[in-house]
Amino acid sequence: MSDANASDAARDRLIVGLDVSTRAEAEMIVETLGDAVSWYKIGYQLAYAGGLPLVTELANAGKRVFLDLKLLDIPNTVAKGVDSALALGASMLTIHAYPHAMRAAVDAAKGSELSLLGVTVLTSLDDADLKAAGYAHGVSDLVRMRAEQARDIGMGGIVSAAHEAAPMRALIGSEMAIVAPGIRPAGAPAGDQKRVSTPADALGSGASHLVVARPIVAAGNPRQAAAAILDEMAAALASRA
Repeated sequence: MSDANASDAARDRLIVGLDVSTRAEAEMIVETLGDAVSWYKIGYQLAYAGGLPLVTELANAGKRVFLDLKLLDIPNTVAKGVDSALALGASMLTIHAYPHAMRAAVDAAKGSELSLLGVTVLTSLDDADLKAAGYAHGVSDLVRMRAEQARDIGMGGIVSAAHEAAPMRALIGSEMAIVAPGIRPAGAPAGDQKRVSTPADALGSGASHLVVARPIVAAGNPRQAAAAILDEMAAALASRA
């Protein structure tokens, strides 16, 4: 893979998390990053601060939006939520990987280009957290079970920690997306994440998309921080070609 192709591939795989508290902050970050970034994530923090209309604005500007709302409810409510995400223009939408919710979402999104992602186990959780919550499975077993269910139900991909990507890639095949949150450049603090990875390691493990928020949006120079991560990703992709 040429350097130019690797750079383009890296830009198609980096999702910048707009984890800020106001729409004005999000718009400033988007303006600062400019054409360096093509994907953005909008989650609870920004969505509840009036950020949902930004999904449509970004889509109309040629950007792609990963709407990280982790839907989980009765099937009809999940389906209506998917309908609303489609109307906004989202490219990806997360569903907690419970079979009934995933089935409802897949039925609602049928015929569209919306990629539905099953959230396996949050990267802020470990085995002790799952035990405390009453789960009989540890992290690795629960991730595997939910990934299999997502594959069999027809989801577009899964969300899992990067170090789980290699076995999950073998399990779900090459077509489904594996979106890895908890990405931290070497030396960056983990924050409240417990299962983190560097960009190069995540891509090497088989992740298709990397979600990076704080290391970019909280940086003194977000564009410079994004460029450094994109360079690391491009080098990793070029080395695999």
